[in-house]
Amino acid sequence: MALDLKELRQLTAPELAEKEKQLVQELFNLRFQLGTGRLENPMQIRKAKRDIARLKTVLREVTHKEAKPKGSQL
Repeated sequence: MALDLKELRQLTAPELAEKEKQLVQELFNLRFQLGTGRLENPMQIRKAKRDIARLKTVLREVTHKEAKPKGSQL
């Protein structure tokens, strides 16, 4: 499940936080499957980690944009 940046940037902060919880749970499940020898494609773990990082980046952008007052130079 590759995440598209355009789709992520359209989501609100609470929606992004919920999506993050889902991805962390998915990563946990993938690691569990790897440990038990049931994971068919180990690249799924890398993909899940990158999706989480991508989502956290967008979430930080959104929260930073909301916290920044208009007219501020910083």
